[in-house]
Amino acid sequence: MEYGHTALLAAAEFAELAAEDQGPGTTLRIVLVASLVGAALLAWLLLRGYRRDADDDRDDT
Repeated sequence: MEYGHTALLAAAEFAELAAEDQGPGTTLRIVLVASLVGAALLAWLLLRGYRRDADDDRDDT
């Protein structure tokens, strides 16, 4: 438990130092790209599910 807490503090300090050097631009880009990839994956999964339902309906006739 102590190790995880120490690692978290070290990561926070590293993130703070990185933010001072570059500003919020890099972090915002990462968040934007991750959200776009997540939205694309979600859309793909939903559309894939609807396509399976439509294929199953056609096979019954």
